[in-house]
Amino acid sequence: MPCQELQHAEAIRRSVYTLDKKLPVDQEKITAMIGHTVLHAPSVFNCQSTRVIVLFGEEHEKLWELAKEALTSIVACDQFGQKRQQVDKFKKAAATVLFFEDKSAIRGLQTNFPAYADLFPTWSAQTNAMVQYAIWVKLASAGIGANLQHYNPMIDEYVAAEWSIPDSWQLYAQMVFGGIAGPADDKELDPLEHRFKVFGSNLKVSETV
Repeated sequence: MPCQELQHAEAIRRSVYTLDKKLPVDQEKITAMIGHTVLHAPSVFNCQSTRVIVLFGEEHEKLWELAKEALTSIVACDQFGQKRQQVDKFKKAAATVLFFEDKSAIRGLQTNFPAYADLFPTWSAQTNAMVQYAIWVKLASAGIGANLQHYNPMIDEYVAAEWSIPDSWQLYAQMVFGGIAGPADDKELDPLEHRFKVFGSNLKVSETV
């Protein structure tokens, strides 16, 4: 992908919440895109600790029904209606990506490199985040809308039981995606000069993008 196309995909990647089941590309292509990212994404010490599951169709809908079931045990009755509407909105999408980290891989690093033991959990989270972002950008480049949710750990036990998740896999996030049925909300960008610095160059920051 030329740099300009990658930058365009990064720019159009947004949190899109009004989604439907009309995907602009087929499931085979989407699966290949996601699998390619999982295979090639960087990871701490090349431990390749990120695990990904994609749920399409009825399996996707089942996830969000399980989320509603989990909500009933922790959300006050007067707030449940609003939460239910939110979850039903996710259910209207086409699919969900589940992101996990395999803690056995991280424990192995902690054993083999004890000097960094306290840092590996943070680096593991960063590894997972890179996979999330890369997949999100790829989906955006294909005209697919997505948003990222964190219903873990509330749904962890439900997910583990339903899809036979190994005990060592820890759920980190859920990416809901589908056809774009409504635009993303407006997004204000803070000036780049406040967030980005360059040293050793005669260019101004505004000239670098």
